[in-house]
Amino acid sequence: MTSDVDSLILDLLAFIGEDDRPYHDVMEAWRTSCPRLPVWEEANARGLVVRAHTNGAATVRLTEEGRALLIGSRRHHATGARS
Repeated sequence: MTSDVDSLILDLLAFIGEDDRPYHDVMEAWRTSCPRLPVWEEANARGLVVRAHTNGAATVRLTEEGRALLIGSRRHHATGARS
């Protein structure tokens, strides 16, 4: 991952984190009308996040792929910080 959108996708995944986030909160923070930075749309297209319902409320959670990407980026960043 090297583009601006890729970096922002990692930020989105970190924002969502390990627990479900309310869909409204995610949309409030991450929806954009900028065609050059389609963070939410790209994360969905790549299968990194999924919309679900928890206790009757719309939520967003990381998929296994999203979780693996986030963990991998943290490892890479930590390893690079030690070099």
